[in-house]
This record gives sequence, structure tokens and C-alpha cells, in this order.
Amino acid sequence: MQKFSTWMILSLAVVFWILRIIATYATGMGFDFIIKPIDLTTEIILLFTALVCFVLIAKRSFLGIALYLVSYWGYFGVTIWQALNPVQDSTSGNVDYINLLFAFFGVILPVVALFDWLFDKNKQAHPVDKKTDWFYKNEQYDIKKDERADTNNYKTL
Repeated sequence: MQKFSTWMILSLAVVFWILRIIATYATGMGFDFIIKPIDLTTEIILLFTALVCFVLIAKRSFLGIALYLVSYWGYFGVTIWQALNPVQDSTSGNVDYINLLFAFFGVILPVVALFDWLFDKNKQAHPVDKKTDWFYKNEQYDIKKDERADTNNYKTL
């Protein structure tokens, strides 16, 4: 993970994840919090799934991004659908609008991570590190050995 955009997207995802942890804890303990999860059990499963996805996204794995996209779209898409009906009927309150806003953020964040992965030209298939490749991929810096060179590998205790 060498790109700055990947670091920023992943840090936003972690901040959103921490906010979802706080919302889940508050709902589980019976506190009033501005964000209400749809289903507490599904939210907890989603939190652990997202944690695994963050590691895979940091390793630039498509599986992590696909799992992140499908799980967040499956959960927050339902939230958007359920929040749009009261908004259209003009029977919604501030909590519905805030849940709708965070659901939109939960849907957009995996899409941004997917686009970052798609537009990354330096994937792990052909990694290039400009700091060391000039030395290790250049034969003029290799040690020239002849038949008199000592080829033993001496080990110290």
C-alpha cells in the first residue's frame, strides 16, 4: 500500500468503522445515539467483516474490496431503502435524515475504494520500488568474481 489515496480511503473507512462501533455499543446498552443500526446482530457481523476487509484492502486484494463492497451495499442499501420511504412521505425526523446520510456514506466508501484499486497502476503483480530497484536491478553494481574468489559462507557464532 504505497499510494496516499489508499491510506486516506482506508483511514476514512476506519473512522466510519469506529463510529459504527460506538453506535452499536450505544444501541446495545440502551443509550440514545444519533445513529441507529437496523439489526444489532447484523451490525456486529458487519463490523468484524469490515475489519478483515481493511487488512485485505491494505494488501491490495480484490477479494477484500469485493467483500467490503457487497457487505456494505447489502446492509446500507437496505437502510437507504427504509429511510427513503418516510422521507418521501414527509413523516421523517432528524434521525431518519442522519441515518440516511450515514447510509449514503457507507455505500459510497466501498465504491471509492474499488475505484482506487481499479485505477492503481502499481498493483502487487509488478511492484516497483524506485528507492532500491536502481541498485538491485542494475548489473553494473554486482560483484565480479573470478575462480580465485572465496565462495564459502562463513558463519559466526
